[in-house]
Amino acid sequence: MVAAGGFSACAKATSTDSPSTDSGAELKLCFQEGIAPGQTLAEKFDLMEQLGVVGFEPGGNGLENRVTEIKDALKGRNIKVSAICAGFRGFILSTEQAVRDEFFSTIKTIIAAAGELGSTGVIMVPAFNGQKPCLPHTQETRNFLCEQLAILGSYAVEHGTTVILEPLNRNEAFFLRQVADAASICRDVNHPGVRCMGDFWHMTGEETSDMGAFISGGEYLQHIHIASRKRRSMPGEDGEADNYIEGFKALKILGYNQYISYECGCQGDRNIIVPESVGLLKEQWAKADNTPIASSHPTHN
Repeated sequence: MVAAGGFSACAKATSTDSPSTDSGAELKLCFQEGIAPGQTLAEKFDLMEQLGVVGFEPGGNGLENRVTEIKDALKGRNIKVSAICAGFRGFILSTEQAVRDEFFSTIKTIIAAAGELGSTGVIMVPAFNGQKPCLPHTQETRNFLCEQLAILGSYAVEHGTTVILEPLNRNEAFFLRQVADAASICRDVNHPGVRCMGDFWHMTGEETSDMGAFISGGEYLQHIHIASRKRRSMPGEDGEADNYIEGFKALKILGYNQYISYECGCQGDRNIIVPESVGLLKEQWAKADNTPIASSHPTHN
């Protein structure tokens, strides 16, 4: 189901070949910690600033012990903390109360640290394929998830941040695989502390189009991951397959001004590949203004 906030944008997308240039959309590139070459945060941030990368996405594991370190490293820089990538233990859809309790305890610790860092949200997945025993995939489970997310969203808002649902491909998760599904959960939870995201890598295998996926996210779209479309490497390392223009066009239509964060490996020399990759995304973002809407996106094959 398309999120309510996406209908007007979808109508706009079908009525013109070019997104509005005054939509408020902004390309805010972001790196996870392992993307930029460098031994220290200072070395990584130096390169990121040179490339115009304005976001930093740390992992959530042990984040509460790194708040001061990260704050100090960011002082005086044009880089801010974006989302926090998971890091919790347990999972919210476990059949075992102790496992659910562990999830809530650990993710709340991460949320509190995220709030201190001014993060846009903590990324979470309801259940990975290997996490068992898990509640059955039924309407009752979905209702339960919405109830629990509302509680978690309230805690996030108290700390000035959000929780962000991430759909994954079927090889990694069975419960949540498309952006529209995540957005519909956000709609039903109806809480400012609960948002969703898209990941170009997972979308390549699960969505019929990048345009449709992002438009379905509508007002709930809070974060984006990006990687090459065949090997989950640096954008650009898979050649012509690494075309993100249709997705970028949708983001411009939506007026998206949150972060697009690298979550990927690297096949070559990061000192060479990383700057080339950033240049490619900037080029494709610019091209999204004038490129006709495509009917599909590349596949993994």
